[in-house]
Amino acid sequence: MAREAGVGIKTVSRVVNGEPNVAAATAERVRETIARLQWEPDAHASNLRRTNTRTRTLGLLLGSVDNPFAATIHRAIEDVAIHRDVAVFASSLDEDPAREIAAVEAFVRRKVDGLILTCAAGSQSYLAEVVPPEVPIVFIDREPADFTADTVRSDNLGGSTLATRHLLAQGHRRIAGLFDRSAIWTSQQRREGFARAMAEYGVAPDQLDAMSDLTTPQAAEATVLELLGSPTAPTAIFSAQNRITVGAVHALRKLGRQHDVALVGFDDVELADLIDPGITVVAQRPAAMGQAAAERLFEQLDARRAGDPLPAVDAVLPVDLVCRGSGEIRPSAPTD
Repeated sequence: MAREAGVGIKTVSRVVNGEPNVAAATAERVRETIARLQWEPDAHASNLRRTNTRTRTLGLLLGSVDNPFAATIHRAIEDVAIHRDVAVFASSLDEDPAREIAAVEAFVRRKVDGLILTCAAGSQSYLAEVVPPEVPIVFIDREPADFTADTVRSDNLGGSTLATRHLLAQGHRRIAGLFDRSAIWTSQQRREGFARAMAEYGVAPDQLDAMSDLTTPQAAEATVLELLGSPTAPTAIFSAQNRITVGAVHALRKLGRQHDVALVGFDDVELADLIDPGITVVAQRPAAMGQAAAERLFEQLDARRAGDPLPAVDAVLPVDLVCRGSGEIRPSAPTD
């Protein structure tokens, strides 16, 4: 390519990588030669020669890429990265601590420029040994433990408190809380918000129906069927994750109880506004979360390249209560 354009190899490299110090006419001649010969750089071969320069790739670790919430985050990150000519390698966590560590190690072996991570392991202290100091990390959706880095997350505590208060304000006191794995940071935060709101209304801790470790819609459905068959059946349900909400809806419809048992979910659910009644949710902002995480990562990359890393920040995004009908059902009047 350099021979055809009549320039040095380093000049072609500077033009391809968008580096300065190339005369405008020379840069245009190189680009014309590239277009005429239909040449594309080999990213893999380029990376073999690089040591401290960028590979134009990011590693992204999400709970599960088939979850709509995670998929929306993924797309938002890609939308930011593509304008930087950066590719995103994504992997699913599946709430497996070993898989978290293995994915990070795989990303590092591929010399990604930065990492955006959702974490499942009890501690992220291993990152200090595994990830080179020049590679910035942004945690998304969950806070890390034993490691300091930028974090972008939703107000899980405030959102679950808001959802539970909404049901309490309709007159409910027998409210079942359905939660994901108890080891997950977001699940812990949402359970705490549920308990906090119930305490505000005088519901004692030993009176709480708080069911944890519901990992599939089927498990949530079975739990709701069991709860509604008990003598002290709840009059309302707070489901703390979108897949749990799907299971709860299936159970309510199977029993024909969707119009007399109130339901508020954390996370929006696809087609939630089209069923009867519509599902009331505390909606996160996954697109904004992904965009903020990607932009922060690129800010850190630019700062580190200039030799001045930025201090870590904890960005907490607000959530939105979306009332559609299911959360506004009031408890039935007691009968003699």
